Amino acid sequence: MSVSKTLGFTAGAVLGGLSAAAAYGSVSKSSQMFGPSVYRGRGTRKSIALTFDDGPSESTPDLLEYLENEGVAATFFQCGMHVKRLPHIAGQVAAAGHEIGNHSYSHPKLPFKSREFINREFSDAQRVIQGETGVTPMLMRAPYGFRWLGLREVQERLLLLGVMWTVIGFDWRWPAQRISEYVLSHSSAGGIVCLHDGRGVNVRPDIRNTLAAVREIVPRLRDQGYRFETVSGLLD
Repeated sequence: MSVSKTLGFTAGAVLGGLSAAAAYGSVSKSSQMFGPSVYRGRGTRKSIALTFDDGPSESTPDLLEYLENEGVAATFFQCGMHVKRLPHIAGQVAAAGHEIGNHSYSHPKLPFKSREFINREFSDAQRVIQGETGVTPMLMRAPYGFRWLGLREVQERLLLLGVMWTVIGFDWRWPAQRISEYVLSHSSAGGIVCLHDGRGVNVRPDIRNTLAAVREIVPRLRDQGYRFETVSGLLD
């Protein structure tokens, strides 16, 4: 093999390896490549955290009503654009005592976006959430769970801990029974459950399957001896 072909092969292998590493670091629940992140608590007590992404939405109050009736504290990772659109509902989440996290401003996929873009997404969301709810988020979750270069610097500057999940309910596409059974079968002490009170950038999303699944998940986990905490409470 010629020197030029050898160098080309080596360069290709290195680039391929870097691409694979970046892909793994972007989506792996346990990866710390793009910033400090957790996907579960220590599991020293039988507690679990329900988290809800992509809101607030017009349907969030229905979820809040159920959680209040059941005495369940949850964590809501909110998008700045929806907080700006529905500030009164974002305020209801905060007033009910739930934890609020930063889920970016416009819910984009971060891979291959510039550092400036990523900084703007989370900085704008942080500003809007603070302004409309009076809450300063201490947690963040990347849209779709995809992280990328530049996120670590944003987390350091805004003092945000990244949060992934132990189990995700696929509630944007599955029927309620399948959501609940999947979450229940993958729940464990210290677990973080990812569900959604919104649907990305959609306005007036249909979250009936999510609501029905939550109404099944909460009592059955309680019957198994679990208690519900916010993510920060779970990690304490």
